[in-house]
Amino acid sequence: MIKNEQIKASEVELTGADGEPLGIVPTEEALALARKLKVDLVCESLLRSPPPCRLVRAGRARDEANQAKRKARAPKVKEIRLTPNIEEHDYDVKKTQAERILKGGDAALLVVKLSGAKEGDRAKALLESLIRELAPYGSKKTGIQLNGKQAAVQLDPKED
Repeated sequence: MIKNEQIKASEVELTGADGEPLGIVPTEEALALARKLKVDLVCESLLRSPPPCRLVRAGRARDEANQAKRKARAPKVKEIRLTPNIEEHDYDVKKTQAERILKGGDAALLVVKLSGAKEGDRAKALLESLIRELAPYGSKKTGIQLNGKQAAVQLDPKED
């Protein structure tokens, strides 16, 4: 991302902070306007002449670049393992881990390891409880899948 004094073009196609087109102006004039408004002048592309630039609230350009990077990479599926006989504190820790994963843009695979045939119902109830509590951060991609040794469900992050 090229911004402020790093822009070497003699003139730029300027867009205001609210998206209004301000036309083609000399770079020095655009920088002076940015300083006056206490915003950054950010170049969007070097492929056009004059390069399109816009006025962006300080720090917002970095936030937008980070968000674009996060969206550009493929989300990973991160597994969180639980047991049906989990204590309340451990449950809270696992829930917090899942929240952090979903907020980071990755998918969370919640897996409950089963040791006996009678634990299936308890595992399903545990996963349903987690899905309910994690609803603000992600939605389930698959239903709860019960097979011999485990119960699992995948939660995908909510789009912003």
